[in-house]
Amino acid sequence: MANYKEFWSEINIPSKQTVLKEGDVSNALYFVVKGSMRLSNNSNGNEITIQFFFENDFVASFESFLKDTPSFFSLDTIENTTVLVIKKEHWKIIMDENPFLKELFFDFTSDRFINYIHHFLSYIKEKPEERYQNLLKNKSHILKRVPLQYVASYLGITTVSLSRIRARKNKK
Repeated sequence: MANYKEFWSEINIPSKQTVLKEGDVSNALYFVVKGSMRLSNNSNGNEITIQFFFENDFVASFESFLKDTPSFFSLDTIENTTVLVIKKEHWKIIMDENPFLKELFFDFTSDRFINYIHHFLSYIKEKPEERYQNLLKNKSHILKRVPLQYVASYLGITTVSLSRIRARKNKK
């Protein structure tokens, strides 16, 4: 297998910086070395956090990246973040030259989309307190590193509602 180090660039991005704006086409794939990022959508002036990303996660607006369409999402840093970046044309070379990596990438993106579906269904099927409990149980690291307004947005509630849920939880 060829060495593709020259395709990757390491960059440091300050916290609260937009890496991809909603409506732009995603032409890069990121690998988080250090820090955190979030994918969000603006719905009538309300930011809805879709996903969080931390060390060892690949990040992109995948539909935009794969289909060359405008992104439905913005991608922002939460903390000071170091990423490895690969341009789409270089990613395509790697995929074309390594069919097994193409299959792994397909599996990875399929898993990501399945996770999005589960998250979406939780909005429909679960009460906010249940969503919070599941986050606490399955992804508690998010609560340690992400500002509460983003957590609330991810859970589909206001920061006031999140504060009430947390207060009730702490009383028990």
